[in-house]
Amino acid sequence: MIDKIKSAFAKKNYKWDENFNIVGIRNCNPNVYNKITNVFDDLITLSYKDAEGNWQYKEWKATTEPGKKGAEKYRAAKGVAVLIPNQYSKAYMIDKHQGKYTALCQRIRPVSVWRDSNKDLVIDKTVIDTGMFGINIHKAGVDSTWVENWSEGCQVFKRVKDFDEFMALCQNHFKHHGNIFTYTLLESTDL
Repeated sequence: MIDKIKSAFAKKNYKWDENFNIVGIRNCNPNVYNKITNVFDDLITLSYKDAEGNWQYKEWKATTEPGKKGAEKYRAAKGVAVLIPNQYSKAYMIDKHQGKYTALCQRIRPVSVWRDSNKDLVIDKTVIDTGMFGINIHKAGVDSTWVENWSEGCQVFKRVKDFDEFMALCQNHFKHHGNIFTYTLLESTDL
């Protein structure tokens, strides 16, 4: 899978980090494409070099879109956010998600989102908004079935244990390379 992701990066002129690559993969199955499915049908992946310098690959179930409750009862005045697939270079750092627990938080650079304000559970790709929105990478419940309001645009792990494994790897990277992380969101059709 690392080779497929690297190939997608090359086609899009994204930068491949020589140590640590966090990549979301949004499900683009035609049955669900452009719909808020309310299920964890995406992936968050990590390609990284271990202590011996060997590449390792991990993937976890996640969502890269808001959930049904997030879309229907969003707090943002402009509408619920849906992160636009792109590379967000050095936009993230380890910090507190909503002041509650350690996560990867959008604190350094802006990201771009589509805004859906009509609550129809279809991702409208007409209104683009760029800024500091707190589009964080965090966890849902112990093993969540539905996204609901776990996300209003954030990238969210389905299972706590998967998120904890991911954060342990991020903490290790922080110790050796600093508290700056790049997040890249691809679509499954890119691979």
